[in-house]
Amino acid sequence: MVLDSRVMKKLARDYIRRARSRLIDAEYALRRGDYPEVVRYSQECVELSLKAALRFVGIEYPKVHDVGDVLIENAEKFPMWSSDLIQELARISSELALARGPSMYGDEVRGIPPSELFDEDDAKEALRKAKRVYRVCADFIEHED
Repeated sequence: MVLDSRVMKKLARDYIRRARSRLIDAEYALRRGDYPEVVRYSQECVELSLKAALRFVGIEYPKVHDVGDVLIENAEKFPMWSSDLIQELARISSELALARGPSMYGDEVRGIPPSELFDEDDAKEALRKAKRVYRVCADFIEHED
């Protein structure tokens, strides 16, 4: 399905708004000590932020949680971003996508719940990374329109 530019940008703006909501949720989860939730919300923020940027430039991405490879493959659509920045964003996407399942379900094979897999440091690092990705993508959408 091919969407026109106006629709793509409208979707992108909605995604980035929702990404901001995930940051707010992650910050609240950190304050109450729910560290796996911080990781989960941070991953969702990164996913929505990157998908917003991809949508904004008209790229149809696969329906997966990690779109870092799509970002790398379409680097030319983001000439204002350095290769190092694109690699950083893609790496963060991959790292947090790997933590997505465990942050929700734990390690079911070994019987370890999420609350034993993620600590405060993990949560703070996930949130820091999510804020980084969000800022880059939100600034891009805000200034490129």
